[in-house]
Amino acid sequence: MHVVADRHPVHRSKAVRVWLRDNTDRVELHLMPGYSPELNPDELLNADLKRNVNVSRAHNVDRLAYETRRSLRRRQRQPHIVRGYFQAPHVRYAIM
Repeated sequence: MHVVADRHPVHRSKAVRVWLRDNTDRVELHLMPGYSPELNPDELLNADLKRNVNVSRAHNVDRLAYETRRSLRRRQRQPHIVRGYFQAPHVRYAIM
């Protein structure tokens, strides 16, 4: 199994290194650069939400939550766009 993780200290801890050493035949850890939102498909979704959620209609937290859910539901009906988050050359690692 390949695990792609950020460089949060817990992912580099002694306990994790020991566990990985004991499981090298089953798991390979790939650490992303320290700050690399462009390599993270989640960040592409976040950017999409920021572009498409109509914040001007969100006069309160409940309305903002409604607009966010609405945008995410729209994306559920547009799988070709979601697949696109994983097709960019710099995030292809995520479809291993």
